[in-house]
Amino acid sequence: MTHETATPRRGRAAAFFDLDKTVIARSSILAFSRPFFAEGLITRRSVLQSSYAQFLFVLSGADHDQMERMRSSLTATTAGWSVEQVRSIVAETLHDIVEPLVYAEAAALIADHRARGHDIVVVSASGEDIVEPIARMLGADHTIATRLGVADGRYTGEVTFYASGQGKVDGIEQLAATEGYDLARSYAYSDSITDVPMLSAVGHPTAVNPDRALRKYANEQGWPILTFTDPVSLRSRLPSASSGALATGAALLVGLATAGLLTYGLLRRKAPLDA
Repeated sequence: MTHETATPRRGRAAAFFDLDKTVIARSSILAFSRPFFAEGLITRRSVLQSSYAQFLFVLSGADHDQMERMRSSLTATTAGWSVEQVRSIVAETLHDIVEPLVYAEAAALIADHRARGHDIVVVSASGEDIVEPIARMLGADHTIATRLGVADGRYTGEVTFYASGQGKVDGIEQLAATEGYDLARSYAYSDSITDVPMLSAVGHPTAVNPDRALRKYANEQGWPILTFTDPVSLRSRLPSASSGALATGAALLVGLATAGLLTYGLLRRKAPLDA
């Protein structure tokens, strides 16, 4: 009697995107410093400090020590803030603040992965109350982000999950187990040397706008390197869409499919993606 061995079903592929300087042109959490100031959550000094931090971030990226300082600053600053107030501010200002910062090339890349049946996952060290609305705007399926402790509707100043370094890998592996992703067939994109663990966790890593250390490492590993330079408002690509429609993945991807794939097609010739 012949025994046939069933061929295991290959898991689905996902595309994991770091957010800051990979999909958007600046730090997501620092981008909201002015509306937080206007609502009385932070001081003028904090706004100036965040502007300076953003300047350094753009120039050099954030290394491990800087990320740790950002975590400490985040928890100290947000302790006592109303969670509902933060979510309301982000919802009201999201399209004005973040939408113009999305790289056209990143939007086209997301659309390309979506067209090929890949799930889109945004992975960020910023707080989930900021990252999740941005991810929804981008049409992402899932979010992996830093979670802050909450008690009585206010942030406690504690971090219950820090989505940085190995934390990103832990989040990716947990999501892959839940959703059935085959990480060997999946993709990851980031700009920072601190995300080498995340990039190494998938079969198709790509450095995007890499800092000096990541560029060197990517070259040593033979990883593709992409440069995104063109932040363009999503609204300008979807002139007839309402504000509400912009928040839905379907409306977003229709616009990206027509406006972005040509741009990304040029990039794919340099770094082709496997199906």
